[in-house]
Amino acid sequence: PYYIDLNQNLYLQAYLHSSDPNLMVFVDTCVASPDPHDFNTVAYYIVRNGCARDPSYVTYYSPYKHVARFKFNAFEFISRHTSVYLQCELVVCRYGDFFSRCYQGCLSRSKRD
Repeated sequence: PYYIDLNQNLYLQAYLHSSDPNLMVFVDTCVASPDPHDFNTVAYYIVRNGCARDPSYVTYYSPYKHVARFKFNAFEFISRHTSVYLQCELVVCRYGDFFSRCYQGCLSRSKRD
């Protein structure tokens, strides 16, 4: 467990361990939940489909394409629950493949007619 106080920024870094230097990572979805086994019933999305859902979410530059760095503020969901669990989904792509998910960025769903 990692203990943080209310309104504290939480800094995260995801690192891809691979011998292939041409792979990169992209943060697609990060969701918080008070239940470590259920990230659907009570869920607070920080990032969804590559789009920031929490206004405090910030990505940071990394000189390494196999490292993703970001932060968010714990205020929104910590105030409602004593324990919160975080689950993030990252996408691994080939560096330079501009048609891959990593280069598409935020995918907002279009409304139906």
